Amino acid sequence: MAGVYNKFDYYDKIKKRFESKGIEVHEYQEINYGLQFTIAFNGTKSLIRIYESKKKGIRYDLSQIKHEQTINVIETLLRDDEQNSPVMDGSIGVEAETKKEALNTCDKNAQKEDIGMADHEELELIGIDESGKGDYFGPLVIAGVYADAEGKQKLSEMGVADSKKLSDSRIALLASQIMQLCKFSIVTIGNARYNALYDKIKNLNKMLAWGHARVIENILKDVDCAYALSDRFGNPALIEKALMDKGKKIHLEQRPRAEQNVVVAAASIIARNEFVRRLKEMSKEYSIDFPKGASSLTIEAGQHFVALYGREKLSHVAKLHFKTTMQIL
Repeated sequence: MAGVYNKFDYYDKIKKRFESKGIEVHEYQEINYGLQFTIAFNGTKSLIRIYESKKKGIRYDLSQIKHEQTINVIETLLRDDEQNSPVMDGSIGVEAETKKEALNTCDKNAQKEDIGMADHEELELIGIDESGKGDYFGPLVIAGVYADAEGKQKLSEMGVADSKKLSDSRIALLASQIMQLCKFSIVTIGNARYNALYDKIKNLNKMLAWGHARVIENILKDVDCAYALSDRFGNPALIEKALMDKGKKIHLEQRPRAEQNVVVAAASIIARNEFVRRLKEMSKEYSIDFPKGASSLTIEAGQHFVALYGREKLSHVAKLHFKTTMQIL
């Protein structure tokens, strides 16, 4: 598309091209480093994004489109147009990436399982993770971390990694550094409240979704961010439904092993550190060493607790819907 020097020109070119083929193109919305807009084709709506950067120029992202036929049609239209007039990257006479590279600049790896828009180094991101979900004793903790491109680089330089690969002492040190560097939010659901909520809704994933949504909303009070990434723990729509007005504008990506992203890893560290801190406080309060996880040591500690404080108090320190409760009682 000769003469295209910015994302707005590119949108205009795409709009004109698509409409000439009977495809309805809606008005764009500005997002971080680009634009997004929907098209209506074959009775369905599809989301397209355009990104602009100094290094990679202008490129499009079709990762949100699920219908293969729609993708094929769009690729054909863009390819045919580019063959006659290539997209410019901002410098006259310099072509942007080839069509194969430009497709999903979620980078060239967009077709790989674990890569998405959230992994673009230049994009600001809110990463969310939880701790305590698989631990019988102690609360459920959900944490979120916001980082821009510079923050991501600093997190990597600090050695931030998935909390499951780190010792408690290393987690404590990194958590302190992360909280000084980044905007963050922590939502803790203590055991008494956890059990009351579980009795009411009977669904752990809905509780997790509520906590993830609150973390996102809390961070968005302080920053503007277009992207959030979390681990996939259930139907992705659960978090989206739990988000309020401001949060509903964010693009939320959920996928397995999201903690491979450095911002999600930072959130996992903060969440785990808070969980460990709360578990230690609880151990001190009841003079019992509450172990992590749900092992034979957990059963022994639970039986000891019940002997000292009674079964009624167990709801103050444990997640009662675990099978461990039956083994203890």
